[in-house]
Amino acid sequence: MSHAMLAEANHDEMAEQLFVRDLKGFLSGEVEALQRRAAEVLDPGERHNARVEETFDRLHELESFRTWAGLRRSAQELMWDVVGASVARQSETLAARAAAAPDLGSVTIAEDFATPRHLAQSDVHLMPGGYQGDDGGVAQGALMDRGGAVYMLGRNGGFLNDRRGHTAASHLLHRFPDFAPERILELGCGIGSSVVPIAGYFPDARVDAIDVGASQLRYAHARAAHLGAAVHFQLGDAVDAPFEDESFDLVFSSVLIHELRPGTIGDMLAECHRLLRPGGVVLHLEVPQRYQTMDLWGRVRGEIEAVYNNEPNWKAAISADYATMLAAAGFRDVAVGYQAATDKAVPGNAGFSDTSHGVFNTWAVMSAVR
Repeated sequence: MSHAMLAEANHDEMAEQLFVRDLKGFLSGEVEALQRRAAEVLDPGERHNARVEETFDRLHELESFRTWAGLRRSAQELMWDVVGASVARQSETLAARAAAAPDLGSVTIAEDFATPRHLAQSDVHLMPGGYQGDDGGVAQGALMDRGGAVYMLGRNGGFLNDRRGHTAASHLLHRFPDFAPERILELGCGIGSSVVPIAGYFPDARVDAIDVGASQLRYAHARAAHLGAAVHFQLGDAVDAPFEDESFDLVFSSVLIHELRPGTIGDMLAECHRLLRPGGVVLHLEVPQRYQTMDLWGRVRGEIEAVYNNEPNWKAAISADYATMLAAAGFRDVAVGYQAATDKAVPGNAGFSDTSHGVFNTWAVMSAVR
């Protein structure tokens, strides 16, 4: 399934995008397996836990690792290049589709908004312009949406990229079957791929969403409206949201935490507590890895994400003790675990446990009550 705002690919563009998809799959498959073996040889035995950074440094002495790391980064850059060219070809069409979107929801772009410095200084995921890139229209959002579909290799709900939203809803329906929020907020909404399904599960709620990119939000608004969702988007920082105290019944995020400025996870949780009404629910969905259970290569991969994919908070996000941090922020009835990925949330279909079944099959979730 697709939607009206998604940039289309002609024959040649589709061939390029499929090539990039297959190249990335090849590099993360059999070629990466060889790098894993090299890491094990360089640092065998019980020293794994203490010597991740040293192993990472020593790997750079190997030509095979340097070549693999360079190809992996180049494949990521190539993905954005081929998707970007396709989006640029359709810029006028996409602008017209945005202008013709149904009159649902809203988008508010504050001219005095200051992008958080750590995002302004780097292009996260190597996406040119990063989250905050803005051409005055919807092009950056279109780049992120189509690029995300290629990046995820179709494993996050195909071209809708919305499986995480359905998964978050599944957790809510399981833990809080009688929950009927009147106001909902997503922090770090991106192009709205998670907030749209959440809005669908709670059709009587007023739904707001914030992010740091103006183009993303214009695109997200048009995308949501074409999909029939009335969502109110505006610029905002997840650790300093532009809303009054106790404004919401549900505050959630989807893979936001690893994009925060290092050292601010606690600040974001405290902000969630401020924003929620008494009895309100907080829910955060993240990547399903936990640093303390990873083998050596898994931990080295964290260094690779931070250094070569501009993900400086990756290690902190998968290392944090969320149960303790949520309690410290003032929350109660804390649950931390893994939610089975789904394309449709159904009341009573739990899928929540303390066991991860791997990336895209499950997502780490943490929820609590104010």
